[in-house]
Amino acid sequence: MPTFQLIRRLAAGAALIALAVPATALAAKPLVVGSTNFPEQLVLANIYAEALADHDIAVKKRLNLGSREIVFPALKNGEIDVLPEYSGALLGYLSNGKSKAGKPDAVMAALKNTLPSGVVALAPSPAQDKDGLVVTPDTAKRYDLETLSDLAPVASKLTLGGPPETQTRYVGVPGLKAVYGIEFGQFRALDAGGPLTQGALSSGAIDVARMFTTQGVIDERGWILLKDDKNLVPAQNIVPVARKATLTDEIRDVLNAVSAQLSTADLQRMNRRVSVDHADPSQVAHDWLEQHEL
Repeated sequence: MPTFQLIRRLAAGAALIALAVPATALAAKPLVVGSTNFPEQLVLANIYAEALADHDIAVKKRLNLGSREIVFPALKNGEIDVLPEYSGALLGYLSNGKSKAGKPDAVMAALKNTLPSGVVALAPSPAQDKDGLVVTPDTAKRYDLETLSDLAPVASKLTLGGPPETQTRYVGVPGLKAVYGIEFGQFRALDAGGPLTQGALSSGAIDVARMFTTQGVIDERGWILLKDDKNLVPAQNIVPVARKATLTDEIRDVLNAVSAQLSTADLQRMNRRVSVDHADPSQVAHDWLEQHEL
């Protein structure tokens, strides 16, 4: 068969195959935005997803998947492509609590050197949200508590409540013992600063709650956030973490622009809207993007 006839037949066959493939199969694979399982994460992931969609980037959301111990492996194996993270917490998870970095720049440098191959951290936000221990005014008054150091002499009489991973993460039970000499009498596995933890603290079922420093409910209920006076918890800047293979310059630019605008005060306001005023996280995210013209 002459070469030109063979080429024509191959071209015709390729055209027929292309017509037989549904248009959806030829469309770009959507970028999958994931999150862990507490309100701030839902807001942040919705901000990422909507900002990307506003730039005509196809996105799919997989939210409220569980703790970091579930979600980060999902990022590594390609089930999700990007998620909002916390610089110090992720570094602690990846280094098994061995990193000594504490300040924002040092934490980010160490994190970038610790991330597994194929996973990258984009520009961090100035916004931070740290793990913290919270007590009621009655408990603070009874035991004269202002700082974490104040807990050490009385912790054996108290019950700590929080998400299950508090028992194993260095900034939780192990670090409290190593840095402060704190050993609680009991631990109750609840949720990540959510309704179970809040209800248990209000009712007295627990004495100390592991919560997040930006949670609006702390001020709303008049609870006391104990000062981390020995700096157990490192800098926790919000940072998009993504699979490098899925990133384009446009995706990087969109997410970095979000990070540049996000502040700790923004987190506090948005968390209060979701947790106290019961606003929908996706609406809170939309309102923030409109306010910042992103």
